[in-house]
Amino acid sequence: MSKGEGTPPATTRTGTISVRVPAVSEQLAMLRALAETVVLMADFGIDEVTDIRLALDEVASALVLDAVDGAELECAFGFEDDAVEVRVSTVTVSDASPDESGFGWHIVATLTDSVSATRGAHDSAVGGYPTVVDFRWVRGGSNNE
Repeated sequence: MSKGEGTPPATTRTGTISVRVPAVSEQLAMLRALAETVVLMADFGIDEVTDIRLALDEVASALVLDAVDGAELECAFGFEDDAVEVRVSTVTVSDASPDESGFGWHIVATLTDSVSATRGAHDSAVGGYPTVVDFRWVRGGSNNE
């Protein structure tokens, strides 16, 4: 065998895709479509895609409703063989964290392995509170069996 032939080294499928769009409801359909495409391309099944897309829709919708005028919504998908991590962020008007007792949060917590939200201090340069919601979906995870 010549150099480079034979058994290829073991590799892990990983990647990150991110997009930044205006934080307006008209962009939600595009984010759902992007989530579906990314997760399908990462070789997850249709049921898994549906869970991740629905969780993203709940998170992005909540952030868009609270976004300051002119804000952008950034969405990043990180994936590896058995997990997808999603980060959605924008600048929000209210100083309260996302309502963790609300129905939307319950949906995201049920569909994902973990979910967390952080809100920074008021930033007068952007006119609001930098807010980030992260969730992780793991194949065979405790919440999505």
